[in-house]
Amino acid sequence: MLLDRVMAHAEHPVHTALEIGAGTGKATRLFAQQVAVVTAIDPDAAMLAELRKHVPAGVRTEQAAFEELRLDETYGLVYAAASLHWTQPEGRWSRMAQLVRPGGVFASFGGPLRPADPAVEEAVRTVRAPFLDSDEIPSPDGTPPEHALQWPGTELQQSPWFTDVRQSVIERRYALSASDYLGHLSTISAYFVLAPGQRAELFRRIGRVLPDVVEMEADITLHLARRRHEPKELSSKAKPTS
Repeated sequence: MLLDRVMAHAEHPVHTALEIGAGTGKATRLFAQQVAVVTAIDPDAAMLAELRKHVPAGVRTEQAAFEELRLDETYGLVYAAASLHWTQPEGRWSRMAQLVRPGGVFASFGGPLRPADPAVEEAVRTVRAPFLDSDEIPSPDGTPPEHALQWPGTELQQSPWFTDVRQSVIERRYALSASDYLGHLSTISAYFVLAPGQRAELFRRIGRVLPDVVEMEADITLHLARRRHEPKELSSKAKPTS
């Protein structure tokens, strides 16, 4: 469903895609099913090494942050799976516009992964409290959680380079082993920035309150936008006559 929604948003068939912050390649594997050439970038060499073990041989990889990427190629699709908040705000959308081909698509998707059982969620929250007030990622532009349109849709609506901004939610439920759930937590920025000793102790405490199999709520919020053929301020002006 996620893949279909992204592909349907493009004006033309998508043959090339760029993934920002690909990590170990979970989203890469999904998009490589339909996109002929996927380029996955990540600043972490270890992440990319793990990604290469699991993706088709045709997937290209490059060790780079979004801000370091060369701007000598454009793509029919640029997407970020729970990684856009790591990019620098200044110049984010003008740089994105240089990477997305006119008529092509930008997509950002992700969402919190929570235990579906309220008792398990409360137990995790209780042992987490001495270390973290919350493990949720705050909105990078300060949009309150009760607003209908969330970030990055809020910024995309203001960008002169993007149009047809859409937000949708894809409901997901599945089970994880306790160890896989802890592995997921280790990728979340709130845990990632803890001191190694604190992080190890927190994971030990969380592991003690988890059942062997954790039923999860994993809804995905998807933001889509299409790259304009020219920026809004130019397209609204009359063309000069010869």
